[in-house]
Amino acid sequence: MRKLLNTLFVLSEDSYLALEGETVVVLAGEEKRGQFPLHTLENILCFSYKGASPALMGKCAEAGIGLCFFTPRGRFLARVCGKNIGNVLLRRTQYRAADDPARSCQIARCFLFGKVYNSRWSIERTRRDHAMRVDDEQLHRASRLLAEQLPAFLQETDLDALRGLEGQTAAVYFGVFDALILNQRETFSFTGRSRRPPTDAVNALLSFAYTLLASVCTGALESVGLDAYVGFLHRDRPGRSSLALDLMEELRPLFADRLVLTLINNRVIHAQHFEWQPGGAVLLNDEGRKAFLSAWQKRLAESITHPYLKEKLAWGLVPYVQALLLARHLRSDIDDYPPFLWK
Repeated sequence: MRKLLNTLFVLSEDSYLALEGETVVVLAGEEKRGQFPLHTLENILCFSYKGASPALMGKCAEAGIGLCFFTPRGRFLARVCGKNIGNVLLRRTQYRAADDPARSCQIARCFLFGKVYNSRWSIERTRRDHAMRVDDEQLHRASRLLAEQLPAFLQETDLDALRGLEGQTAAVYFGVFDALILNQRETFSFTGRSRRPPTDAVNALLSFAYTLLASVCTGALESVGLDAYVGFLHRDRPGRSSLALDLMEELRPLFADRLVLTLINNRVIHAQHFEWQPGGAVLLNDEGRKAFLSAWQKRLAESITHPYLKEKLAWGLVPYVQALLLARHLRSDIDDYPPFLWK
């Protein structure tokens, strides 16, 4: 269990939530693991298959407390909504902001600032940990170029210009991504992003990681009442969770890219985990997906200190906390959306 930003996160797979007076009780069989006054909560996020009692669901609906259910892996299942739930006001604010190019740019530049900041951190992490095995001058030059562009993101007021800046920095970052791969060079080399389909093993890993991250971000946004399909940087497209793609921008280098590099460099993933198809596509096979998902779950369970909240939490909760911060910004509770900036 973890309480952050007036939100209760219930993470144990065997937990059951029940109502006791004006409190929510977290149970494991007959054992009471925790008890929290409902009036102190805005949201309850439950990552357990056992769920909650009808009495608690009714009370949350009546009190306007968001109650969301996820699988233990983080896939969004359902949300309890009552007649007094305030999500309609939050979503109307979100839609108005998305329809305003200036407002959209203000939020989108925070996402991209976080992306470039964390991309630079990823490069610096490799320079620090493997200085004798990399071309330090090449990586230092890329890191410096990314650092020099950071102020421009915060000053930009045009969405198209912002996308142009993002394209330039992505070219710098992915231009040295191959230099971050230290082992298994015969299988893993990177010359650039290829998406549909991925045409090499590195891109197959990146695409799989981005798909997982997009799913987590979609669930996180839905859990706080935001519409995951209406974004600020990524514009409306049928079937595309544009706001989830926005939110994951700052998290890509940390959740996806670093994990891919770790799995390659530590030889957890290797050539036998891929299928090379006749048309040129390269995909993870069943064993590869199992190995990746096992490492993904372990990473999400690791603890970090959130740089904005200064609170300890699991990596897997970061998208949910960022979604809460975005909702608070849209409600004008905080002046700007604070991206997740990690070192």
